[in-house]
Amino acid sequence: MEQSTAKPIRCRAAVSKAPGQPLEMVEVEVAPPRAHEVRVKIVCTSLCHTDLTFWRMKDFPAMYPSILGHEAVGVVESVGDHVEEVAPGDTVVPVFLPQCGGCADCLSPRSNICSALSYRPGLMPRDGTTRFSLAATGEPVHGFLSVSSFAEYTVVDVAHVVRLGGSALPPEKACLLSCGVSTGVGAAWKVAALEPGSTVAVFGMGTVGLAVAQGSKMRGAKRIIGVDLNPDKFEIGKRLGVTDFINPNDTGEKTVSQVIKEMTGGGVDYSFECIGSTSVMAEAFESSRTGWGKTIILGTDTAAAPVSISSSAIKRGRSVTGALLGGIKPKDDIPVLAQKCLDKELELDEFVTHRMGFDDINRAFDLLAQGKCLRCIIWMDGAEQKKAGA
Repeated sequence: MEQSTAKPIRCRAAVSKAPGQPLEMVEVEVAPPRAHEVRVKIVCTSLCHTDLTFWRMKDFPAMYPSILGHEAVGVVESVGDHVEEVAPGDTVVPVFLPQCGGCADCLSPRSNICSALSYRPGLMPRDGTTRFSLAATGEPVHGFLSVSSFAEYTVVDVAHVVRLGGSALPPEKACLLSCGVSTGVGAAWKVAALEPGSTVAVFGMGTVGLAVAQGSKMRGAKRIIGVDLNPDKFEIGKRLGVTDFINPNDTGEKTVSQVIKEMTGGGVDYSFECIGSTSVMAEAFESSRTGWGKTIILGTDTAAAPVSISSSAIKRGRSVTGALLGGIKPKDDIPVLAQKCLDKELELDEFVTHRMGFDDINRAFDLLAQGKCLRCIIWMDGAEQKKAGA
């Protein structure tokens, strides 16, 4: 395999060395991009609950040491052989889900799960190696979700890179499109394809759930019911399209699904599970309408436990489906969402609750773990964070 003419780069990275322990800011060496790879200078990154989940995880697929982070925006620094769609200087969004553009799945409108590149935990998808090592010892450092954005530079397969071209979208907004917001909006648009006048229930009002609400509003939903244990989520939810709010602690002896059925006269047209709890997945299904109700599962249960749903209820017309990245094809659909942001159709300001510099990344983890933030934007140079007055 031919190598790029680029040289190794030494830079700072926040490395996870043990489950649940603070990330350590260390110097790493980032190898040049190989064929079909792109080296990216990260401008800003944000934290997603998936980062938090893997940061706490003791066993495989969590790997140590590793560089977490998968929601980011950056600038191409160099490219390997056979890379034609991006060039040094291009603004790009790295994504955990590849789109090779040539396999049967990428060519079909029915799937966004690329079948040409399989995910290899901690490693590059084509050759199963890593591009990171500790500068002091040479010890290999694992990647994460094919992105690893908690480093000043990272190497990403070109199938995992979305070029934004000449988009004037501010970096912190472009950053959000690489995972959470795209997942939620995409689920309402691509997976549910909900019709104007639809009724919707959203279980979990984090970033993904709130993005589902906004995507549902954009599609013309007439009633959007948000379900969350945190009453503080209702105010921001209302600004993004939520019309009703249910706190499971306030339903007395009734289940949430019973309350939703009473509110809607039989259940919602579309129910979205955005938490990753199998019991909530079952409750979301029970909240959907007999005959045509559709439940979309977006949350991830790390234990991969089965979901208990009545077979007779399935036979009465209700359906369940899941989706990665909200069913969107990254290279096709993220630029469309970026344009919707520029056209003020998609509002992202509400999702950014905190901004800070790279040195404060552990504080960002604390805020997310405590449920005190939606998205914390981490500026690698800290300059924009100061400019924002955070």
